[in-house]
Amino acid sequence: MADILIQEYKGFPLVAAYVENRLEFLSLIHESDLGSIYLCRVENVVKNLDSAFVGFGEDNTGYVPLKHILPSTVTGREFTAQDKVRQGDQIILQIETESIKNKKAKLTSYISISGKYSVVTLGRKGVGASLKLSAEKRNLLIDTVKQEYKTLCAEQEGSYIKDGFGIIIRTEADEIDEGELKALLLEDIRNAIDELNSILGQGRSRTVFSCIRKGDAQDIDAHITKAKNFLKTRNIDEFNTLESSYIYSVSQDIEKLMSNKVWLKSGGFLIIEQLESFNAIDVNTGKAIDSKRDSAFKVNLEAAEEIFRQIRLRNLSGMILIDFINLKSKEDNEKLCEYVKKLCRKEPIHTEFIDITGLGIIELTRNKNDKSLKEILKNHNADVDNDFALC
Repeated sequence: MADILIQEYKGFPLVAAYVENRLEFLSLIHESDLGSIYLCRVENVVKNLDSAFVGFGEDNTGYVPLKHILPSTVTGREFTAQDKVRQGDQIILQIETESIKNKKAKLTSYISISGKYSVVTLGRKGVGASLKLSAEKRNLLIDTVKQEYKTLCAEQEGSYIKDGFGIIIRTEADEIDEGELKALLLEDIRNAIDELNSILGQGRSRTVFSCIRKGDAQDIDAHITKAKNFLKTRNIDEFNTLESSYIYSVSQDIEKLMSNKVWLKSGGFLIIEQLESFNAIDVNTGKAIDSKRDSAFKVNLEAAEEIFRQIRLRNLSGMILIDFINLKSKEDNEKLCEYVKKLCRKEPIHTEFIDITGLGIIELTRNKNDKSLKEILKNHNADVDNDFALC
């Protein structure tokens, strides 16, 4: 049994997915500039960092790696791949990572436009498809679009898209009937290309610092789609969509996610620490004491499942270090690593197994798609405190 729940928590609209009465997916919809596109101005070029610092919006500053600047996004002067960016240049850029604490926002001119079934990215080349699709369906979708890729590129001759574009076919394309597949996919891709071309055109007539296109981070339908896609990765096609329900205690579940201690059914527990440069997770036996040799191994397997659930719900990103219970058997260690790799492949956000150290610590990396749950709620609580201070 699975349900998608839509309600509010502390003023935030949220989308949650419960599987067998257990919270498995959570998305808090908050004010965000992620994915927004601005006409930015270069304030400073720092050669030793190989980056340019740019101004955008209302007194915001971010940086863009010089290698992430495409000629077709530089406005106001003729610019080629051999030219160098200079102070005062105006560039159309998309926010790739929002500013957090002392870290400035990261921007890119590899602008991505998402359609229902595809993502078109400026400056990329070729056709790919979501790894969440079966190998058979991926090959079918890629071959279908590849047949028309040269034609799609040729249609843009004379347009603002001078750096080419790449296409990624989204998981949602799996829903299309085979008879409509080619027509619907190409229509979706052309719409995204047209929007990309329009954005590059608008950027040449807009006032510097202005926002050309807002990201879809606050679009509740996009979050519902993410929840549906998550359930598909768990092979769940049937679910209910509920607006505010007394069946689930989502507020209590979120409060639990604010704690750094997580109990396991076996009696073991996790300690989760979100630090400035990485996330640390420690697995402890706790009350799960058993004289049997495979006790530690079983606790580690249970812990691995819960760790990935916690990473997903808390939206941890970057480097994640996991200190499992020490295993004496080399065979058990190898089985644990394989199990962790399997869990990585199931995650909707790209999560990669990097290595296991000599001390038995497993290192993962997870792509950043948004602020963590802790950061969102911490910022909200700070705003509330400031509001009270002004009263």
